[in-house]
Amino acid sequence: MKKLMDFLEKYFMPVADKIGNQRHLLAIRNGLISIMPLTIVGSIFVIFLNLPIDGYDQMIAGFRPILDIPFRFTVGIMGLYAAFSVAHYLGSSYKLDPLSSGLLAVVGYLISVVTPVRVTEDVKNVISAGNYLSIADISSTSLFGAIVAAVVSVEIYHFFVEHKITIKLPATVPPAVLKSFEALIPAFVIMMLFWGLRYGLKFDMNSFITLLVSPLKHFMVGNSLFGGLLTVFLIQLFWSFGIHGENVLGPIIRPMWDAAILENMDVFAKSGNAHALPNIFTEQFLQWFVQIGGSGTTIALAILFLTSRSKFAKQMGKMTIVPGLFNISEPLVFGTPIVMNPILVIPFILSPIVLTIVSYIATITGLVPMMMAKLPFTMIGPIGALMSTNWSIPAAILNVVNILIAIAIYYPFFKIFEREQLTIEAKADAEA
Repeated sequence: MKKLMDFLEKYFMPVADKIGNQRHLLAIRNGLISIMPLTIVGSIFVIFLNLPIDGYDQMIAGFRPILDIPFRFTVGIMGLYAAFSVAHYLGSSYKLDPLSSGLLAVVGYLISVVTPVRVTEDVKNVISAGNYLSIADISSTSLFGAIVAAVVSVEIYHFFVEHKITIKLPATVPPAVLKSFEALIPAFVIMMLFWGLRYGLKFDMNSFITLLVSPLKHFMVGNSLFGGLLTVFLIQLFWSFGIHGENVLGPIIRPMWDAAILENMDVFAKSGNAHALPNIFTEQFLQWFVQIGGSGTTIALAILFLTSRSKFAKQMGKMTIVPGLFNISEPLVFGTPIVMNPILVIPFILSPIVLTIVSYIATITGLVPMMMAKLPFTMIGPIGALMSTNWSIPAAILNVVNILIAIAIYYPFFKIFEREQLTIEAKADAEA
């Protein structure tokens, strides 16, 4: 075990660290995380529209179109927000004006994915003649197109600024005006590029990118058990070395996670059936069924520590049980520590793998629904599972059952750890 960990630390971790800190991947991760409040609020309205109360649908029937608006203007146009936020962070990393970076990305993105619809005649009480944009074009279905548009737009902007191909104005001109004129030539080039691709060459960038990433998306966050297990294993492996697993994988997998849950939310908003959604392995699946109490299902270890005869373990249990209830595992992971601990790192990796298999079986057999909402990760486990699956009581029960399974997996390793601590404490008492 020690030789394996030494090998991984020497050869694998440096590569992972470089990937996690790569400029473009970091901008994608931070950009998508920054729009999380919008997806959470949109999710709350999806939940609110589907409360499990008899007669509730009839009661809100007249207000449903109005109540659906917050969802449509958050999750429904998520691609637009993603294009701006990713470009904002990437532009900032190049020390470009973040606002100009975001705006240039938005215009490039809109030109590349949205085709105005021309209505020539009025339709009474429905629509007037004119040009219209479909918000379906800028929803989660074009999330990958938004990311690519953001990266390409900022790189063009950076190229022109770095080579000083910009309009020069006197230093006495206000900074806001200077920045606007600095972005003028890049804006023209970006608009012509995306316009030429979309309407000159008839190239649908978003469809092409979606086609390219769809095999990886279906493997990592779709319904592939092997893909789900690989994701969980890598997250736990990074954590075992003290590296935030989600942060390392986030730049690669977060766009797919976000696209998956947004796709689920959109399908659920139309069908109302949480058992027939496109994606099982969303981030929320891991949050509420696998990484309960934080990465490694460490709530189980915190509970065991509370029962320990070791003074150190019992104290750790008291200190970490409350953060664990809110899915914060760092105090336990680094305080025990689990990091680089050959005893506790085994159940730390094994528990999530076992729970992934158990939860996958429960999902495909229809015992629990799929995830149809995105809630704050600090939600207490059973409540988060209940609300994220359209108020499914079996999902809340599965959350509790999984904690019990994790306790059983951790138990023999906990006893070994406890025995070691008792020996250390007895030695210290004898010396005292």
